[in-house]
Amino acid sequence: MPRFNRRARLDTSQVQDRRGASGMALGGLGGGAGLIVIVIMMLLGVNPLENSASPLAQTPTAGNLSACVTGADAETQQDCRIVAFVNSIQEFWSEELPRNGMVYSPGPLVLFTGSTQTACGLGSAQVGPFYCPADQTIYLDLGFFEELRVRFGSSGGDFAEAYVLAHEYGHHVQNLQGLLNAAGRDGETGPDSQAVRLELQADCYSGAWANNATRTGYIVEISDEAIADGLAAAAAVGDDRIQERVEGRVTPENWTHGSAEQRQSAFLTGYRSGDMAVCN
Repeated sequence: MPRFNRRARLDTSQVQDRRGASGMALGGLGGGAGLIVIVIMMLLGVNPLENSASPLAQTPTAGNLSACVTGADAETQQDCRIVAFVNSIQEFWSEELPRNGMVYSPGPLVLFTGSTQTACGLGSAQVGPFYCPADQTIYLDLGFFEELRVRFGSSGGDFAEAYVLAHEYGHHVQNLQGLLNAAGRDGETGPDSQAVRLELQADCYSGAWANNATRTGYIVEISDEAIADGLAAAAAVGDDRIQERVEGRVTPENWTHGSAEQRQSAFLTGYRSGDMAVCN
């Protein structure tokens, strides 16, 4: 677990809590079909917005962001830890983008259960965390982290959450750079496809934040164990790992996010440098 600055003031305005609101999905696809949908769409940069029920987190969870005041709260409550990670990530990009001649516009994180309305349509937890370019917002059902640990073999450490959030904010940065539109999402797949390159760049951006996290004022220390948790999460959502677990074989021509090795390598590239320029 990273060590937070216990005196840091948390900004809960960067996180919106819709958990338990209407629009909750009531059922799931069930069996192998539901699992395949989850793992194929997991961590997709732009939400494909399947209007279907979610097998994740079937029970609405009441949020308590009002309890998130300082970094001390982030050390004891998941909600507050998520807020602290978001605050740190956005603090980094508010300095890093101007340093590279661009302007950073903060993007909110929305916590929800099951499904929720977005500017891209009805978003479902079934696709995992996702970024909607139309409203420049990241959407997350916290039940995803349990899925990541139980079904996909991640270590389940707290820094896995940070890796996922920083990856999605990487897509927000790509959107501000105009890279999402430029890539065009042409439907091509494979290790060298534009889709995979975008995902790997977002992983690299995630690593760049991790390198600078202790300079943002919210995090005091990130241990080697925490980085290992992030790398384990990156590997768990590698296309090859997912395909092998779900289909029993690996088909690189169908990759949309990159292999476990590619994703770990991209994160480490950003982490070792701390400069977004290396992610180009």
